[in-house]
Amino acid sequence: MHFTKATFLAAFASTSSAYSATGRTFAVNHFYGKGPLTQGRMDPIISPGVASGHVHAIQGGNAFALSMTDDQALGSTCTSSLVKNDKSNYWTPSLYFKDPQTGSLESVDMFYMNVYYFFEATTDKIEAFQPGHRMVIGNPELRSPPATGGKSILDLNDGTPQPVQWTCPRSNTNSPLYPVNSDGLHGAGIQDPGNAGAGVGFPDQNCDGYASPLRADIHFPSCYNPAAGLDNYKENMQFPTNGNCPTGWVHTPHLFYEVYWNTPVFASRWTQGQGTQPFVLSNGDPTGYGLHADFIAGWDVDTLQQVIDNCNAGDSGMDKCPGLIGGLNDPSTSCNIASPIQETIFGTMSALPGNNPIGQWGVAPAGAPAASNASGPVATSTAAPAVSSATSAVGKVASTPVADPVSASSVPVLSQAASSQAAVPTTLAVSSTAPIASSTGSSPAAGTTPVTVPVASGGDSVATTWASYTTLVYTTVTNSGSVAAPTSTGTSSSTVAAGWSSLGCYQDVANNRVMTGIELANIGNHQVTNTKCVAYCAKAGYSMAGTEFGGQCFCANSLRVTTKLDDSKCNMPCEGDSTQICGGGATLSVYSMGESTSRRSMRIRGSRL
Repeated sequence: MHFTKATFLAAFASTSSAYSATGRTFAVNHFYGKGPLTQGRMDPIISPGVASGHVHAIQGGNAFALSMTDDQALGSTCTSSLVKNDKSNYWTPSLYFKDPQTGSLESVDMFYMNVYYFFEATTDKIEAFQPGHRMVIGNPELRSPPATGGKSILDLNDGTPQPVQWTCPRSNTNSPLYPVNSDGLHGAGIQDPGNAGAGVGFPDQNCDGYASPLRADIHFPSCYNPAAGLDNYKENMQFPTNGNCPTGWVHTPHLFYEVYWNTPVFASRWTQGQGTQPFVLSNGDPTGYGLHADFIAGWDVDTLQQVIDNCNAGDSGMDKCPGLIGGLNDPSTSCNIASPIQETIFGTMSALPGNNPIGQWGVAPAGAPAASNASGPVATSTAAPAVSSATSAVGKVASTPVADPVSASSVPVLSQAASSQAAVPTTLAVSSTAPIASSTGSSPAAGTTPVTVPVASGGDSVATTWASYTTLVYTTVTNSGSVAAPTSTGTSSSTVAAGWSSLGCYQDVANNRVMTGIELANIGNHQVTNTKCVAYCAKAGYSMAGTEFGGQCFCANSLRVTTKLDDSKCNMPCEGDSTQICGGGATLSVYSMGESTSRRSMRIRGSRL
C-alpha cells in the first residue's frame, strides 16, 4: 500500500497523544555523516551577514549561511539530521585545548551530538516550531557561577532558570568531579548537588566514561510568545511554570542539546584533580559558564507535529518513530558545507580564531553587558512570577554581541551560493594524485608522511552513522590517571605474530573509521595488547589489525583513506601490557599479514567523495 503524507496524518490523527499531563515523553534527534554540517565563525542570529565573534559547530540543513531568512532552511538540499524533513540548524561554540606547557591551542573534535525533543508533562497543547523560529540560550559573557549553584533549574516555579551544565562521565569516580567546596572562581566549576557527574563550569577531572567524554548540556525554554515574533530571540521565549505556558503563549517542544567533545585524547597532557583544567570555549571562555546555543527552525511543520502527537521513541531515536513523514536520509552519505570564513580553525594555533583573548575566572570580558535571565522576559501573568534580573544566573545572549576583533571587510567570504551547497569534507579531500588531508581538516602536521593513493571509481561508501558512535568505548591507561612510561615510542614491536608485520601509525577518524571489518573487538576490559588484537583478527579471518587509545582493537582487510603518521604519534601503552604501544588519541598502530612495505599488504582503499 502506498502511503502519502495525507494518509499518514489521517492514520495517526485518531491515535492517542504521545505527550500527556502526567509524564515526560521524548524522541532523540540523531545526526549522521562525516562530522558536523560545518564549523566556522558563522552565526546568522547574533551576527547576520558578517563573521561572528567566535567559531561554532553547526548541525542541520545545508542552506545554513551568514544570513538567513525565515524559510531559508527549508531550501536545504541535504541535512545532517537523520530525519529528512528536519532542515533546522543547531549550533554551539567549539572547544579548544590550551597546552599547559606551551600555551598553544588545539581544536577538540566534536565526538557526536544529540538533540532531544522533550514533550514535558503539560495540559497545554504542544505545537511544532514554525519555520524561521529563532532561539538563543546561555550567556557567552559569563565567567562566574550562577547564584543558584550547580543544579539545573528548568521551571520558573523552581526559581531562576539554570539551563546550562557540563556532564563528565568517568570510569573512576573515587575522587570528586569538582574540588570540594569549590567557589567556582578559581580554576574549576561547582558540583551539581543532585548529580555527581555534572555541574556548572568546567570540572578538573578527565571525562572517560563509556562512549561519553566531556559533554555540554544545554536546555532551551519551551514557551513561545507570538506577540514577540519568530525573529525576536531576545524576548520570544521563556521557561514554563508548573509545566504550563502563560495564556496566549504557544507551548513548543523542549529542546535539549547534548554535545560530546573528544577530550580524552588530551588526558595525558594535563594533571587532573588539581583545581584547574585546560579547555577553553571558542569565545575565549576558560570557565565553561559562557556555554550557549542557537537554533533556527527548518522543520516541515506537519512532520514535527506528527512526531509530537504520536512518537515516544525515547533514546532509540526520532528515526524510529512509526510512519515518519518524509523518511530518513541514507546514513552512508554525508551532508557538509565549507565555512565561508576562510581561516585556520583546526589543528594547533597560537590564538583562538578571531583573535579572541582568553579570559579569567570570575572576571567578565571588558565591556560585557550585565548578565540577564536565561528565561527571557517573563510574562506579566500570575502563572509566571517575575524573576529578578539582579540575580547572577546564566542568561540569554546579551543584546550587544561580542565585538569581532577582525573587521568583516578583511575576512574573505565565499558567495552565498557556495556557502549553501554541500561541500566535500576536508577529511576526504583527495584526488587521484593528491596527498590525503589530515583528519582535522588542516594540513598534515610536521613529521607526517602523506600516503598517495588512487580513488577507486565508485569506491566504498561510508557504512556508519553519526548516531552510532554511542557504542564507542573510551579507556584510560590507569584509573589513577598516571601513565606508566612505555619502553619506547611508536609501535614497540615490528612483529607480534608469525607472518604479521607493523605498518606503522595511522590517523583514525571517529565518525569515519579507518578499519571497519570489526570495530571494538571484545578482547576484554583493560586486556588489549597488539598481540591479542592480531590473534583475534587472524582467528576472525581478517588480514589487518589495529589498536587505538591504549585499549581498543579493530580488524579489517583494508584501510579507508588515511594519513600515515610518525610513529611517535602512537604513544599510549597497551592496557594489557604496558611494554607495548596500542595507538594513541585517534591514531592506530596497524599490523598486517604479509610484507609490511608492499602496496599489496597495505591495501588502502579510496572512498566515495
